[in-house]
Amino acid sequence: MAMPTDISTLEKGYFEACNKQGIPPNKAIVAALFKAKIKKARHELSTFMVLMDDLKDVDFHPLHNMLKEIDVSEIDAVDMVNRSSCGLSVEYVSPLLHAVNEKLRVVDIRDISFGRDFLLDLSQRGLACQVLNLKSSHFRKLSMVGKFVHMHTLNLDFSTSLSGFREDCFSCMPNLRLLSLCETRITNLWTTSAALAKLPSLDELRFQNCSYSSDTGCPSASSVNEGINSGHTDLGIYIELPSSSDEVLPNLQININDEDLDDYDMDPDTRSTNDESSDDSEVDFLGHHRNFVSTEVYPDIPLSWSELADLENEMSFGSLDTHEEDSFSGRSFNSSTKTSVATKKYISRNPSPICYEKHYREYMTASLPKLKVLDNLPIGKDERERANDIFTRHFEYLPYNRRSKDSVVSMLQKREIRANISSTPASRKKCSSSSRKSQYFYSRSLSAAKMGAWPTLHPLSIMGGLSRDEKRSFRPRQFEYHPTDSSLMVFGTLDGEVVVINHESEKIVSYIPSLGAMNSVLGLCWLKKYPSKLIAGSDNGSLRLYDIQHMPATSRGMHQSRGNVIFDEFDQLTSVHVNSTDELFLASGYSKNVALYDISSGKRLQDFADMHREHINVVKFSNHSPSLFATSSFDQNVKMWDIRQKPNLPCYTASSSRGNVMVCFSPDDHYLLVSAVDNEVRQLLAVDGRLHLNFGIASTGSSQNYTRSYYMNGRDYVISGSCDEHVVRVCCANTGRRLRDVSLEGKGAGSSMFVQSLRGDPFRDFNMSVLAAYIRPSSNSEIVKVNLLASGDNDKSNSYKQQSHSVTGMGG
Repeated sequence: MAMPTDISTLEKGYFEACNKQGIPPNKAIVAALFKAKIKKARHELSTFMVLMDDLKDVDFHPLHNMLKEIDVSEIDAVDMVNRSSCGLSVEYVSPLLHAVNEKLRVVDIRDISFGRDFLLDLSQRGLACQVLNLKSSHFRKLSMVGKFVHMHTLNLDFSTSLSGFREDCFSCMPNLRLLSLCETRITNLWTTSAALAKLPSLDELRFQNCSYSSDTGCPSASSVNEGINSGHTDLGIYIELPSSSDEVLPNLQININDEDLDDYDMDPDTRSTNDESSDDSEVDFLGHHRNFVSTEVYPDIPLSWSELADLENEMSFGSLDTHEEDSFSGRSFNSSTKTSVATKKYISRNPSPICYEKHYREYMTASLPKLKVLDNLPIGKDERERANDIFTRHFEYLPYNRRSKDSVVSMLQKREIRANISSTPASRKKCSSSSRKSQYFYSRSLSAAKMGAWPTLHPLSIMGGLSRDEKRSFRPRQFEYHPTDSSLMVFGTLDGEVVVINHESEKIVSYIPSLGAMNSVLGLCWLKKYPSKLIAGSDNGSLRLYDIQHMPATSRGMHQSRGNVIFDEFDQLTSVHVNSTDELFLASGYSKNVALYDISSGKRLQDFADMHREHINVVKFSNHSPSLFATSSFDQNVKMWDIRQKPNLPCYTASSSRGNVMVCFSPDDHYLLVSAVDNEVRQLLAVDGRLHLNFGIASTGSSQNYTRSYYMNGRDYVISGSCDEHVVRVCCANTGRRLRDVSLEGKGAGSSMFVQSLRGDPFRDFNMSVLAAYIRPSSNSEIVKVNLLASGDNDKSNSYKQQSHSVTGMGG
């Protein structure tokens, strides 16, 4: 076996390379070599530290040549550190990082100096380092798919653009044990836990910096991590380093200051390029200026998690109850939380928003059974048992509470075998009574087999206009699936247009321009017995019936109104709904009244006045009884009515604690689903209005967070979304357990989306569409199709298109 190259030989080779280049040796490199030589003479860990801040382009070739020889030299480890701005051109950084293999220990860099392409290259190629510090990076969706086989520590703290993980992330990190994600934008429990479950060695995870409060007599954060100096590797930047009594070149300590970000700003050309780039970049380079505390990191002193905390950020207080089952219900960090003798009080710093999800700690603990420490707090046996119990009561791992996931092929084979057996005369009679149950069993098991954490999200791309030659994008405001044709959908726009589309082919079937008669279309309802007809109502009171058989795909010939019916106006309309026999329809709006119309004659039959104390946002007929209807009002009441009785007395009244945004019947009319402001979603018995189920969705505290909920898969599941949030929640309608959260994100930085409306697909299990609106005023709303049974995380359909307008108005 060849003898390792001594450090003096490396140094000599470096000098010769510099001389050949005609440049003086870099003083920082020479100092680092000298320090490594002294360490070797002391029989200590010989570390060669490359401070990239001190490098210029002319230093690249001599340094690169030397780094390629490090793996066969006496040097034990190489650390590569960038403190703030780097004078080295970005194209030279990656070759330096990949020049060392076995001995690359720490890479501590800030991506703000290196840009989008560098981050993507790093994620795709991987690195041979053991510790990677990417604090304050600008990832939006993390997709670290490269080979990081030696890495055991990854720090992504203060990556304030990071909102989630791609499905293939962490696919090659077999030895990662410590991961820190404090103060990111990560919120989704399901995709996050699914991504982290691919890390077989993960022991410690952090989304916030927690430490026990000293006034309770509990151990402090430092005592939790007291094993650092006795072989325990914490999430510090440097690992297993020798004593800090370094008398040689003491000024080589590294100062890594988060406040360096405050002076960072992209030049206009660069910012423009990144804003217009493809969403495939998954990197956000808009500046995020924060006042982080300065932290000095000495090369010989490993930092604990608590020491890496930003002590100047706002502190939150919480409790860790060792007995009560709901110790983490609601928001995890509540300053008013009462503690008992068995409760340990702790302080939280730099939390990511996922920490405020209901039952966050229990969910992560139950989903990651090998995890030993979460947010600096050890996970004990008793806590894990309680977490598993709370998970079982509040969450569904798979649809219909299936405990395990069979393969799709296996489920199809079982269904085929069952069908073949049932087809024989002897077994047909025996199986007839259970055939229906068997059919549901296999379809539900197949759904469980297909469902993953990352659903397919596909924004509809519909272009149309006044003629075949003139094309433009639409601004949808309301939509409805067709009741009998699985391929059709109608949407109304902010410009008063009504557009019927084939949402499978994304082709326009019928186009109805506003013709100056309508403003924003807020009410749409198909007729059931006459499926070519629909009622459309706008916020200026216009009400019309259209027959799409007489409506072309463009506006040519649209001045002819063949098949159309114009009804008396209903001022400030927000909602219309047709009864089960297609004879009558109701209209409500920004008033306390409801109007009843006869469809065949086109006449208004009756005005029901003062049905509520405040305006009635939504009115819905029963799905099977043509005379029963329900109203929801911002007076906090939902009322059931029967048009055969006097309209001054409801059948019953049910109250919410906040204003009601909408109400709908379950497909079988057994239940009413009531959605009040700020995620108050409840299921009532339709027969008498008694509470059947409260879904317990956490509120945001916003009085403007208008919530809408609908049924999916018949009445098996409920989907709920709110206009101040970017998430659709999927809950079991029988138990209230949460199955999934679907997060919506627009393209590029600053393009946050919120849920304007949503509908379950009546023909496809676990499919829905969401009317998603951008907060950015210059962007259009979009109808996004969601398939929970198809994993499309890497599909281009997840890249939302930037458009141009916001969405306003109420309605369902």
